[in-house]
Amino acid sequence: MSPTKTPPTILDVDGHEVRVTSPDRIVFPEPGLTKLDLVRYYLAVADGALRGAGGRPMVLKRFAKGLGQEPFFQKRVPDNHPDFIDTATLHYASGTSAEETVIRDAAGLAWIVNLGCLDLNPHPVRAEDLDHPDELRIDLDPMPGVDWAQIVDVAFTARDVLEDHGLVGWPKTSGSRGLHILVRIRPEWVYADVRLAAETLAREVENRAPGLATARWWKEERGESVFVDFNQNAKDRTVASAYSIRPLPDARVSTPLTWDEVRERRPEEFTVLTVPERFAAIGDPHAGIDAAVGSLAGLLALADEMGPAEKPPRGSDGSGRRASTMPLIEVARTKTKPEALEALEHWKSRHPEATAALHPADVMLDGMRGSSSLWYRVRVNLQHVPDAIRPPQEQLIADYDPWAGRSGS
Repeated sequence: MSPTKTPPTILDVDGHEVRVTSPDRIVFPEPGLTKLDLVRYYLAVADGALRGAGGRPMVLKRFAKGLGQEPFFQKRVPDNHPDFIDTATLHYASGTSAEETVIRDAAGLAWIVNLGCLDLNPHPVRAEDLDHPDELRIDLDPMPGVDWAQIVDVAFTARDVLEDHGLVGWPKTSGSRGLHILVRIRPEWVYADVRLAAETLAREVENRAPGLATARWWKEERGESVFVDFNQNAKDRTVASAYSIRPLPDARVSTPLTWDEVRERRPEEFTVLTVPERFAAIGDPHAGIDAAVGSLAGLLALADEMGPAEKPPRGSDGSGRRASTMPLIEVARTKTKPEALEALEHWKSRHPEATAALHPADVMLDGMRGSSSLWYRVRVNLQHVPDAIRPPQEQLIADYDPWAGRSGS
């Protein structure tokens, strides 16, 4: 006989009725947080969370099978959404379109958490103008082997570049290892211009902090540096917004900071258990972000001065594909991250001498976006492995095809 299922909890959120199903289901076992705890967290920080995600179309990243399973990405708003959920129709480069979710109040936050969403993934546009972003996003992504002090140094360099070009940066922890810097801009430029401005900023940060920061797109060329990920500003890309809960065991939160806090605080300090008290005590450090709207004219003028970024060499096989300048081998393609890590350990056990020569950044485990979920690719850069013990490209340990059976769709 199956145990009795806990009845839903009905919440009155600013006059809207929100139904929370399975409210006592444990989502984060380590701190013992239930689904209802996560809803109450978002209600406690609703003002800040809506400042980051409210009024923007968003992709729903749903952990329908729990934290231990891969989430799936849902672009289209569920058919049975309540009246307090708005929508906006986005058109993609592929020629498809999707009517996406737009939340505008605390009830909307509670509703999407009930769907199994942990983090909020809004587009950098408002629902009223889908073609002109009003936010430039700087994602400081540390390579393996990079410590917090180096990330901080790059963040302050990025702040200087922004200020030199008439823009104000607002820092927050990514909720993982890195930092995000958000910049409000006037919605006067299309996506291509915003991405160009972000790439130009990344190149200028690399120029000012050589060895610490990189704008190199190809992962194997970055070394132990902080990648200033300008491509987060491409159309159809989203990032976890302020106060988002991240899918890490400690229920870490992507938390806005003041610049005075950036050097002293650490990402692991900010969790579902600690952030509400901080929010109640000091409010939202990003409360002034919407009043600090700037122009991209300065960065775009710098782009003209710099000229186009250097293009990578192309292969000689006639395909036109980029040819890597590094000795790369691919180890595996897997459906889940644990499978990828298992494949990597298997490869290491077969090649212990080569493994001993690797640097932290030489091992690349990439989450790749499939049609509705992530898949994982494992590669190894053998640049630090002597030729005499350098392993050849072998048959993949695992060869998952995320598009199998979908070629006709």
